Amino acid sequence: MSNWEKILLAVDGSETSARAVLYVSKIAPLIENVEICIINVYPQPPPDYYTQGGRLNKYIAMRESRATEMFNEATQILVQAGVLKDRLSQKAIMAEGRTISEVVLDMQSEGDYGTVVAGKRGVSKAEEFLFGSISNALARHSKNFTSWIVG
Repeated sequence: MSNWEKILLAVDGSETSARAVLYVSKIAPLIENVEICIINVYPQPPPDYYTQGGRLNKYIAMRESRATEMFNEATQILVQAGVLKDRLSQKAIMAEGRTISEVVLDMQSEGDYGTVVAGKRGVSKAEEFLFGSISNALARHSKNFTSWIVG
């Protein structure tokens, strides 16, 4: 079993993601040695991005800027709830050649996170095919860790 005191918290700017942060803020202060990694996994640029003059470095900068805003909001909520700031980390990752779900699951495994938290998001079948439904993937693959899917 993975380290249950380590929480991987996926944020994407949605309402359910915000509720997931609030949920973690109620539980995490009760865990003595809690460590929380706040992550934002974003997709690769769409295929027509480059043909319309887009540049990869600008896309990454834009996505990481958005991620920083999400991280700052989540950090503020968690710290106000009583989580020590030095117990928080954050990471923005582009899902290169993988679904967002695969990236989250890989991070869980590599980081030995015992709990993965994500907001349930209503995605279309096309979006689920392209990006993967995180909540579905967590429900299917949580064998050695706990999934909290917040609606």
